[in-house]
Formats: sequence, C-alpha cells, structure tokens
Amino acid sequence: MKIIKFIICLLFGLMFINAGLNKFFLYMPMPELTAEQMDLYQALGKLKWITPLTGIVEILGGLLFIFPRTRALGAIVILPVMVGIVAHNVTFEPSGLLIVIPLLLINLWIIFDNWSKYQRMIRAD
Repeated sequence: MKIIKFIICLLFGLMFINAGLNKFFLYMPMPELTAEQMDLYQALGKLKWITPLTGIVEILGGLLFIFPRTRALGAIVILPVMVGIVAHNVTFEPSGLLIVIPLLLINLWIIFDNWSKYQRMIRAD
C-alpha cells in the first residue's frame, strides 16, 4: 500500500508542478474557450500577479506533495488551488469534473491521513 500511495502522490505532485510551470513557460496548448471563459481569462490577465502566484503555489505544493516528509504541508498548500479548480469546473466545464473530483479526493485523502500533524499545529496548550 505504501508504494501505491507514493506513486499516486508522485503523479499528483507532478501534475501540479507541470501546471505551475506552464503558467510561466506556456508550453501546453490552450483549449478552445467559450466567450464567457475568454472574458474571465482576460479579466484575470489584468491582475498581473495572480497567474505567477498560482504557478508558484502549484509548483511548491506539487514538490511538497511528492515527498512523504512534506506531504502534509503540500496537501494544505494545494488545497486552495484545488478548491478553485473544482469551482471553475463546476461553473464553466462540468465535463472536467471527471478528472478534478479524483484529484480533490486524493488531496482530501492525504489531508485526513495526516490529520494528527495538523492537530498538533492548532492545539491550544
């Protein structure tokens, strides 16, 4: 089970590293966008800081997610991005949920698997 968990976390982390790097190097093809999606894309483009910030969070979170020692932190770092991805797919691209929901479940699995580590951080002593 440990090797399966590592492989799943490695693939998850690499997906986010790839997505983050693409925000800087734009090497993946852009899908066809609806008019509504294009409006959103252009609006976000006016916020010059949002894409680099998201890219950095994805790269950092993906790297942290890969290694067992830092996986708990990586799962928390990736969670807000994951929530945004789910919200975007629910709103604009419901067919993408077939990929997004399993990714969200992997992220939540790792969070619950490391719950004791988070409790130590928030415990009031």
